[in-house]
Amino acid sequence: MRRYTDDDEVDLLIVGAGAGGGVLAQRMARVGWRVVVLEGGPFWDPDADWVSDEAASHHIYWNGKRIIGGADPVAMGKNNSGHGVGGSMVHYAGYVPRFHPSDFMTQSLDGVGADWPISYWDVARHYEACEVELPAAGQDWPWGHVHRYTHSPHPVSGAAERLIVGADKFGMNLKIGPVGIANGTFGNRPHCIYRGFCLQGCKVNAKGSPLVTHIPDAINHGAEIRANSTVLRVLMDGARATGVEYVRDGQIRRQRAKKVAVAGYAIESPRLLLNSAQKDWDDGVGNRHDQVGRYVMVQGAPVVMGRFPEMLRTYKAPPPEISTEQFYETDDQRGFKRGFSIQTTGPLPIGFAHNILGEGHWGDALREYGRDYNHWASLGGLCELLPNADNRVTLADVTDHNGLPVARFDHSLHDNDKKNIAYAMRFIKGLLQQSGAQDIIAVERFAHLIGGNRMGFSPEDSVVSSDHKVWGTENLFVTDGSACPTQGSANPALTIMALSSRLGERFSRGQVPDGQPQRVKQRAELFGPVK
Repeated sequence: MRRYTDDDEVDLLIVGAGAGGGVLAQRMARVGWRVVVLEGGPFWDPDADWVSDEAASHHIYWNGKRIIGGADPVAMGKNNSGHGVGGSMVHYAGYVPRFHPSDFMTQSLDGVGADWPISYWDVARHYEACEVELPAAGQDWPWGHVHRYTHSPHPVSGAAERLIVGADKFGMNLKIGPVGIANGTFGNRPHCIYRGFCLQGCKVNAKGSPLVTHIPDAINHGAEIRANSTVLRVLMDGARATGVEYVRDGQIRRQRAKKVAVAGYAIESPRLLLNSAQKDWDDGVGNRHDQVGRYVMVQGAPVVMGRFPEMLRTYKAPPPEISTEQFYETDDQRGFKRGFSIQTTGPLPIGFAHNILGEGHWGDALREYGRDYNHWASLGGLCELLPNADNRVTLADVTDHNGLPVARFDHSLHDNDKKNIAYAMRFIKGLLQQSGAQDIIAVERFAHLIGGNRMGFSPEDSVVSSDHKVWGTENLFVTDGSACPTQGSANPALTIMALSSRLGERFSRGQVPDGQPQRVKQRAELFGPVK
C-alpha cells in the first residue's frame, strides 16, 4: 500500500472507510487522485479477527460511549453503527434495495418529510454500478423503479417457503433478495455457504462490503487506508479546510489535504463537525444556522416471529431472504403518510433469545422457547419515520478517552411514526397467522441511521448542498448517510454507496464548482410542479 506523510497535501482526505468513504476512495484513486482514508477502527482480517460465534463478535461493532435520550431513545451499537475498515457494511445483513423515486420528493408528493435537491434519476445509474460491483443477487424487482439484478436469486430456506405460501393466501407479492452476496463464486470470493453469520462479519468473504470490494481496488490504485486513526477535528482556515487533526498510536498528528470528505455516518459525522469549533466557526463547522446534527432518522424495525410445527432452520440463508415493498408508498386508507417494507430477519440463537425476552419470557419459559429455535420464522418491518428537527445529535457533557465530548442522540416518535409501526406489526402478525404459525412473538425496535448533516436547498434548511459540500466552505464535503434528507423504507447502505459514486463522478468530470456552494432553486423550479 502506498504511504503518504502528514506533510503531503493529498488531493482528498476521507474520514471513515465505510459505505460512503470506501466507494469515494476507490472512485478517486482510479482517476489518479492522491487519496488518504483515516479510519478510527482496525483494518479487519476476516481469517484472524472474526469468529462464527455471536457472543465473540461484539468487537466488530461500534461500542464507544454515546448518550441517548428523548421520549423514544434508540439503542446504539451493533444494530446501527460500524467500526473498522468496511464500516457497518462489515456486519450489515447484506440487504441492498434501492430507495424509490418518491423518497427524493416526499414533501412534494405527500406533504411530509423533505425534498432532496437531487432526484432519483441523478443516482439511478450509480445504483446499477454498485449493484454490479457488490454484486447484488435477487429476482426482478417490481417496486419503485422496476429493475433487474446482476445475479439470479439464492435458494430459499424452509422458513421462506412457508412464508411464501402464507403470502399467497394474503394476496401479497414476495420476492427473493436483493442481497449483496454473489450467487456463485465471484472473482476470488467463494460462494455463500448459508451459515447465517452475516451480522457477525462474513468470515468466508462471500458477502459484499467495502472491505472486500472497493477498498482493495482503491489500494491497488494508490490510495492509503490508515486504520486505527481517530480524527479529532477538521482544520479550517476561514472557508477552506486545510486537513484534519487525528490521533494514532497515542500521538496527535495533522494530515494536510486539498479536499476533506467526512464519512463517519449519522452520529459521528455531526459530532466531528460540532467538535471542530474554532475561529470563524464558533458553534461547529457548517453550523452557522444550527443545522448540524438535526433531522437524524432511524427506521421503525419491529420483529414478529412465528412458530411452525415443522423444522424450518431459518438461519440457513442470508437473513434478508425474501421481502416485499408492496406497502412502501403512501396509502391514505392506512391512516398515515409513507409506508413500510417487510423482510425476513433470520436471528441466530442469542438474537432469538433477545426477541423472546422482549415479550417478558424468562427462566424456564425462555429455555423452552430456545429449544424450539429451529421451528421459528422471523419477519421484520422497516417503517419510514419522518425527519424531525428535534431528533438530533448534540455534544454531551461526557468526554471520551481523547478528552472530546461524546455524541448525545435524542429521539422521539411522532404520531405518524407510531401509526406506521403499529400498522406494520398488525399486518405482519396476520401474515404469519395465514402462514400457519402456532405461536407469535412481537417486539419493537429501531434500525439504521440516516441524517444529521442533510443536503438541501440553502444553509438555513440543511448542512450540505446537492454536491455534498458543506455550506459556507470551499472544499469540505459530507459523503455518508448523514447527508440523506429522508430515510425511506429501504436499508440505506446501497444508497450511501450510490451517492458517493455520483460525487466521485462529478469530481472526476470537474462538475463540482470551486468555492462556496450556491443556493439551489426550490424543487418546483428544478423539476416542475408535482401533480
